[in-house]
Amino acid sequence: MDDPPADGPRAAEPCPDQEEQLPAPVRARLAELAADALESVRPSDLPAPLRPVVRFAPAKRAKLGQAALVAALRESPVFRTAVLDWCREHRPAALELTDPDPVVVAAAALLLDDPRTEHYLELVAFRVQQGKLRGERDSALARAQKSDAEVDRLKQELAAARQEAAEQGGRTSTEADRLRKRLREQGQRLREAKDDAAAARAELAEARDQVEAELADLRAQRDRERAKAQEERERAHRAESDAEVSRQAAREARQGDEVRLSLLLETMEGALSGLRRELRAGGHGPRPADVVQRVRSDSGETGHVADVAALERLLALPAVHLIVDGYNVTKTGYPDLPLADQRNRLAHQLAALAARTGAEVTVVFDGADVLSVPTAGPRGVRVLFSDPGVIADDVIRELVAAEPQGRQLVVATSDRAVVTSVRRAGAYAVSSAVLLERLTRV
Repeated sequence: MDDPPADGPRAAEPCPDQEEQLPAPVRARLAELAADALESVRPSDLPAPLRPVVRFAPAKRAKLGQAALVAALRESPVFRTAVLDWCREHRPAALELTDPDPVVVAAAALLLDDPRTEHYLELVAFRVQQGKLRGERDSALARAQKSDAEVDRLKQELAAARQEAAEQGGRTSTEADRLRKRLREQGQRLREAKDDAAAARAELAEARDQVEAELADLRAQRDRERAKAQEERERAHRAESDAEVSRQAAREARQGDEVRLSLLLETMEGALSGLRRELRAGGHGPRPADVVQRVRSDSGETGHVADVAALERLLALPAVHLIVDGYNVTKTGYPDLPLADQRNRLAHQLAALAARTGAEVTVVFDGADVLSVPTAGPRGVRVLFSDPGVIADDVIRELVAAEPQGRQLVVATSDRAVVTSVRRAGAYAVSSAVLLERLTRV
């Protein structure tokens, strides 16, 4: 294959993040093996960065596409497996870890993902460093030898000049002065060359320090700008979150007010309807019982529902809300059942009661021992579970407090503390036994 044209595909340049600290001989060895195996790799297994390399002349692929080939071996397990299979079939010696050449062993260890790869690479790097040091030493020796040869030549010239001066002792002092002047000029040029080299090294060091300082300033400025941008994004996110929370709170408050207003209107309509029926049926004016004296004054608490008949009358009121202390009722009626079965049985019994009476029914369970909260209860029954750390009694009190004044509320529980608090809030209290007796009649 001919060499690639000037405007044709070029060797893929490695990205900065793909640079690996591999010794140059190992990179060359890996690139050579990968380039030899390219012809046998299926096009579908060939990474995209290697497609320009395939168009190179076979003899130049390893050199021009070295970076792309080594990067593909590192990043593409499929390509690496294809190269391994080619080596096992065509060049099995390239995978021998007993080869005396450490470069061959290091390349084989990298392809085979041998755990000793790091040690092989360190050995190759050490030998490369040694070779580099030897090269530098040889170069320094060569320069020293060249300097010695120059000194010897100058000494020879000086000796020849002295010999010539001695042999020509009769020559004029003008010639001797010329030779001395030439020697002084050569020495001066040598000193100037050394001074120029020292000044160049000092300027290079100063320029390097200046560039490093400018890079440090640029990095610090970049970090400050990034931190400032991140802070602005966080502030905007917090502001957006606070706005969303405020909007949600406003929606919930408005919705709660609308629900309470609707229930209050329904309760008032029911009360007015009942009042109209009573006025039509019973006439006007005080009743005999209204004038009975020595009646104990109202304590501010709603009465206690003592039997099923009283409960029936309450459930017949318009827009009445029955709130049930779930486990207090189930552990009174059927404590031997598992908790899940207790909840299921009570919820279905309350659904039948709601369908029969038309009352709003809410049952509250402690959520501490519930691993999976049901998404919905039976039709007509609102099933609630208290949050972790909150008991069902507090949820019941919150439900009673959330209702508008004037709505008829009935709380089914045998817990004395709950009974006392809900009656003070204006709700009726019915014991768990009375509710269970009513549920058995549904």
